[in-house]
Amino acid sequence: MTSNVGQNYPYTSESEAERGAAVAALVAGREGLADRLKAEASPLDQQDRWWVFKCPTKGCRGLLHVAGYAAEKHALYTVCDGTCGKTFLK
Repeated sequence: MTSNVGQNYPYTSESEAERGAAVAALVAGREGLADRLKAEASPLDQQDRWWVFKCPTKGCRGLLHVAGYAAEKHALYTVCDGTCGKTFLK
């Protein structure tokens, strides 16, 4: 298993509305992220709450918000709201 896909414990959770707003803000603020999500993730199903993870990137204090299901692997596709701006599979 790669370091990008692993069993990491969640940091907290957020409501569907909070998750949607966080991801929408990230998509609006990062060039190319919308296209990347369309290509690499499928839409989420309806749930009341979603897990939030801490970013594993050294020096980044961001949180990973669930943006969809990974298209090619059985994982959640997450986006960091911190300085690294990376995407991860959880």
